[in-house]
Amino acid sequence: MIRKTIVIAGITLIAAGAAWGKEELMLRARAAFKPIPVAAPAIKENKGNMDRLLLGKMLFFEPRLSASYLISCNSCHNVGLGGADLQETSTGHGWQKGPRNAPTVLNSVFNIAQFWDGRAPDLAAQAKGPVQASVEMNNKPEQVVATLKSIPGYVKLFATAFPHEKDPVSFDNMAKAIELYEATLLTPDAPFDSYLKGNAKALNGKEKEGLTLFMEKGCVACHAGVNMGGAGYYPFGLKETPLAELLPPDDLGRFKVTNTASDKYVYKSPSLRNIALTPPYFHTGKVWKLKDAVMVMGTAQLGVKLSDSEADNITLFLRTLTGRQPKVEYPILPQGSDTTPRPMLK
Repeated sequence: MIRKTIVIAGITLIAAGAAWGKEELMLRARAAFKPIPVAAPAIKENKGNMDRLLLGKMLFFEPRLSASYLISCNSCHNVGLGGADLQETSTGHGWQKGPRNAPTVLNSVFNIAQFWDGRAPDLAAQAKGPVQASVEMNNKPEQVVATLKSIPGYVKLFATAFPHEKDPVSFDNMAKAIELYEATLLTPDAPFDSYLKGNAKALNGKEKEGLTLFMEKGCVACHAGVNMGGAGYYPFGLKETPLAELLPPDDLGRFKVTNTASDKYVYKSPSLRNIALTPPYFHTGKVWKLKDAVMVMGTAQLGVKLSDSEADNITLFLRTLTGRQPKVEYPILPQGSDTTPRPMLK
């Protein structure tokens, strides 16, 4: 029997050519993966309070953070669509198209960093980026602050959310509030989470075969942990260069962040949580079928050509990663005033 050793975050897995026993499969899965928790994790230096959380929720759905008053965080990270937007690349200011597919915001608090290239160390830093990007919300920090200060309801909310600050309505505090809210957008109770907690019947036979293949073939090397991804950076095309439409030569990935030659075409591994809800796939958004994405990853990253049945079973397993979606009541946003700036449509 052929065996190979895979090391993940200090955990050694022995991938065997023969099928693992039921108990062994669960033990190996528990060694590599963790369930999504029900409660949001604490954020260092941003513990916040319920007022700050409420403010963050409002700001997440607030289109007046954009210059046009048309685009909110939820526009590209729709919590009703798995935290994404079902577009190859998002539509931004003036109908411009962004350069990369919008990653899901759900469970993103567990990522090592944000964006495909990891240029934002946390969710607060990420929240500032799209607001200022010309192809997204096309706004400026000072304009955002002026708008928020012109809305009495927000002035009051910022004061209660940041009670010890002399001038609480700030761009930094906007980002902190959004970060706190986004950290609550978790999707626990997926069938796979139930399996990890000991319910062997949570997965059927084909799904368990897919889990076995997922670990045997080496997918787990980049997609492990609580988020099943999002914890490291890897070159796309490790074994075989994918088609140019999937790996455009002018998108150098993490290289633009680090200016290190070895980081060319390197990207943060995406979370596979709720992956069935968030097509299209890859940073280009060019692959719409989950099975096709599995096949691409087999050749490009693992150097193996998966059979139809193998790809089918892995895909069935990936569908068990869909958790309980956040139940969000759309907030009633504060009304503006006579001093609220007009939207800028050009």
